[in-house]
Amino acid sequence: MKPGLAAFALAALFGLIGVSVWATGHQSIAVAISDLVANPASGNNPWLVATLFDAYFGFLWFWLWVAYKESGWLARGVWLMLILLLGNMAMAAYMLIQLWRLPPGASIEQLLLRHPSA
Repeated sequence: MKPGLAAFALAALFGLIGVSVWATGHQSIAVAISDLVANPASGNNPWLVATLFDAYFGFLWFWLWVAYKESGWLARGVWLMLILLLGNMAMAAYMLIQLWRLPPGASIEQLLLRHPSA
């Protein structure tokens, strides 16, 4: 279980970093945002709006699990900001941290559920 999940999280993390670098090479995110602000009609694509809603609801669903797993409000807040700003890159990093902390042969329950000491 652990190696497969770690491989998926690493693939997601490096894939997203790679596509972000590629996209930035074509157009800076700052330029894209300023173009959208200057000409909002160019970004008035219903599918863009739907995709953003879909992505951010997914981020918030994942964060609810993070908030369940983390015992402190500071950690919950930091992870919320990281997930909202970095999306799936932060989510993959969180999963890798959780997998790293698991003992060998751990069950899926040990990954998904809060530790008794938390």
